[in-house]
Amino acid sequence: MDEIIKAISGDGFVSVSVVSTKALTERAREIHKSTPVVTAALGRTLAAASIIGSALKKPGASLTVRINGGGPVGNIIVVSDDMGNVRGYVQNPAADAPKTKPGKLNVGGVVGTNGTLSVVKDLGGKEPYTGSIKLVSGEIAEDFTSYLAVSEQIPSACALGVLVDRDWSVLAAGGYIVQLLPGAPDGVIDGVEKNVAATGAVTDILNCGDADALLESVMAGFSPRVIERLSVEYRCTCSRERFLAAVLSLDEAELDDMRRKGEPVEVSCQFCGAAYVYDADELAGM
Repeated sequence: MDEIIKAISGDGFVSVSVVSTKALTERAREIHKSTPVVTAALGRTLAAASIIGSALKKPGASLTVRINGGGPVGNIIVVSDDMGNVRGYVQNPAADAPKTKPGKLNVGGVVGTNGTLSVVKDLGGKEPYTGSIKLVSGEIAEDFTSYLAVSEQIPSACALGVLVDRDWSVLAAGGYIVQLLPGAPDGVIDGVEKNVAATGAVTDILNCGDADALLESVMAGFSPRVIERLSVEYRCTCSRERFLAAVLSLDEAELDDMRRKGEPVEVSCQFCGAAYVYDADELAGM
């Protein structure tokens, strides 16, 4: 089961959110038929967006992450709701990049570094909040760490990972975001840094354990208290009605041309691949 666990240290100086996302990342891979390195890039983004989105604390709120580093994968777009459920899209799921080390997928090579990571938080008001940073490495986790420090001014450590099997299926996926709360003394900071270093690759833990095991490693010695658990999934919100509204918003002349030709109109959702067909009579009736 994919889930987010949120906890706070016994001394109240450290908060952490860990997420396991194997099933939803595999679902994204199946939809987009992505290469292993693209699956890793998209999966890392899905995990981070799930954690940050689940912190919106307002029903109906949403978070949209856009990454474009100029690499062969093109745009990566991920949307999360306020409960951490996510959906994602990549412009070029067949992209690839040569490995820099044996057994290590070159996510930075496929994403690129000549671009930005932007986060849009829509809380239902008139103007959504938008934060954007220049990409640091294209490896995703370092870029989200920079985003949290620059745009939200929160000292954080972010680690994300996706482990892909030889048949391209997902063996493990997830990550964590650790944040220091106001007043944290140097000893706490040192302890967090040691735990992050000792934890290492998140997929090493998630491949054998679960989100609880990851939490125990990251918060070792801090007596963590779990404050919330959320089940998360790959969830698309598309529907026949929503796409019909988009079709009807096309230019009037283009709609008239469709009606005259009498040919059905088919549109597909970029997030889940669902196809919706509208016949000429239906469009004419609208």
